[in-house]
Amino acid sequence: MKILVVSAHPEPRSLNASLARFAVDHLREAGHEVRVSDLYAMKWKATVDADDFPDEFPGAFSDKSSADFPAKSSAEFSDDQGRLHVMAASERATLAGRLSPDIAEEQEKVRWADAIVLQFPLWWFSVPAILKGWIDRVFTAGFAYGPAVPPPYSNGPLAGKRALVSVTAGARAGAFSDRGIHGELTDVLHPLQHGLFWFTGMAPLEPFAMYETNALPEERFEEARQAYAARLDRLFTDEPVPYRTLVGGDYDHDMRLLPDVEEPGTTGLALHTHPSGR
Repeated sequence: MKILVVSAHPEPRSLNASLARFAVDHLREAGHEVRVSDLYAMKWKATVDADDFPDEFPGAFSDKSSADFPAKSSAEFSDDQGRLHVMAASERATLAGRLSPDIAEEQEKVRWADAIVLQFPLWWFSVPAILKGWIDRVFTAGFAYGPAVPPPYSNGPLAGKRALVSVTAGARAGAFSDRGIHGELTDVLHPLQHGLFWFTGMAPLEPFAMYETNALPEERFEEARQAYAARLDRLFTDEPVPYRTLVGGDYDHDMRLLPDVEEPGTTGLALHTHPSGR
């Protein structure tokens, strides 16, 4: 099978970098084809702007000096004179094959992959900015969502692919439990698991998480590697998170869950998973 590993940590000697290398080596030894996007090594541009759509806005941001910006406010970016509407511009550029080359290359990797593994540290209850920028820029309208592709939360444009989050956190596991002060990890990762993977049709697996990683002894790292290896071995056999589909009859026209389909006593984000695991 074909797997894309996306790594997001600025230190090549970090735990996250070590886990990413381990995953790549382990998957290749198992016979899989693996590609890697090491975002910091690539010096990935993390912000969406008009340069992402060069044919739509030729030279619009070629000079980013602060002195130029006041002169480019109302006149050049008004509704009638080339205002940047990100969704519309990204969809036109995507469908026409006119995205910037770095985005096009990453989209080709995503298309190629049967599974995607994201490796990152949990920073401020989210992904590092560089990984968020990879998501913002790569998952464009017309590629991952939009009126020209299948509906979200169902058989989306990236259906058939699997997705695994491998995340490290400095806090104890209990802090991310049902009564933990940080909230359940499934809720913290909901924007990725449900809002990115499932929204685009990918099948997200339960995340692999390592806790108390600020000072990790060697023996715990070895235990974690063995546990991670087992998860990677089941990348294509584990059951994905059983999220409800938008088109399966569980939601009304306003995308609100119908009251008669929920499990009694279920609240919060858990409402959007099938209690039976279907």
